[in-house]
Amino acid sequence: MKALVALILLVQLPIHKAVPAAPPAPLGCDDPESEAAAEVAVNYINGHSHHGYKFALNRIEDIRVVPQGPNNDIIFLELDLLETKCPILSPTPLANCTVRSFAEHAVEGDCDVKLQKVDGTLSVIASKCHSHADSREDLLKVCPDCSPLARMNNTEVLETVSAALNDYNSKTTHSYLRLLEIGRAKIQYHPGHVVFTEFAVGATNCSAEEAKANVGACQLLPEDQSNFGFCTAVLVKSPSQDLQVDCQLYGHQVPAPDIPLPSWPGVTYAHPGQDTSAGLAPSAVGTTNHNLGLFHNNPVASESSSSEILRSMLSAKSVAKRAVAEAAQHDKVPRPVGFVPPPPCPGKIRHFDI
Repeated sequence: MKALVALILLVQLPIHKAVPAAPPAPLGCDDPESEAAAEVAVNYINGHSHHGYKFALNRIEDIRVVPQGPNNDIIFLELDLLETKCPILSPTPLANCTVRSFAEHAVEGDCDVKLQKVDGTLSVIASKCHSHADSREDLLKVCPDCSPLARMNNTEVLETVSAALNDYNSKTTHSYLRLLEIGRAKIQYHPGHVVFTEFAVGATNCSAEEAKANVGACQLLPEDQSNFGFCTAVLVKSPSQDLQVDCQLYGHQVPAPDIPLPSWPGVTYAHPGQDTSAGLAPSAVGTTNHNLGLFHNNPVASESSSSEILRSMLSAKSVAKRAVAEAAQHDKVPRPVGFVPPPPCPGKIRHFDI
């Protein structure tokens, strides 16, 4: 009898079901974790870009996190970048590089980046980027007196770069400089006719004096002695004529272990037979800016399927939809006083929108 009473009392006890832990709230584009991932991504992009200029973060367009296990996440980023005034060869830290203003005919970069975060450490698995200059029409609409970018194979541009380099080499007492690539150029027609150019250079194994005797024998310094630099030139063609040239050499730099020197901008060690006498990479002929056409897989990344970034980005969108539903359920959980939900995506604009 006592056993029967005990059983009845046991059945009448309230049953408490285990409540599943609420999923973590999705990251906002301006969260510190998102910005940390974007910083790693931008440094990776600049470190593997071979032409033109460094790019700075303008906006985090979207972020998606796909958990892989304990302390192991895959992160997908969509980034909006802007071209800076620092050549890709420059040792100047990105934090000290000035973003080109809208009036200088800005260049925007769009990047998809896949990262992995293991035990708090971020690494880039793959990245895909392209860039484009703001439209000529948009520039002139806002700034009618601004000069848009000129094509880098424009005859006046090529003549200006050649005249500037000849002028510099005729006056220097140091190494003879050879043209690596033209970075950008603009032509002004009013009130005077002026050509503005920027171009990368490399020191050769000849002095400027030796080059006068046999310039054809002057080759870029070998990899372990390389010395690259950057020049700006302004050629006034009318109403008077004047040429101003300024060149700066950066000194020998040791590249990161995963960035071999033959891949550095404009350096032709790995491309014998390619004509770079005009300072134009094949992808830059007929264009106004160097395209940030980066499609790079990290060979040392911990995930082997890095080449599937686009397919992964698509699958991540379906995961993101599930995350939204989970977040909606998560929002029903009581919040502490003062709780502020993460900001939505896209994130804040750091410089300007084009």
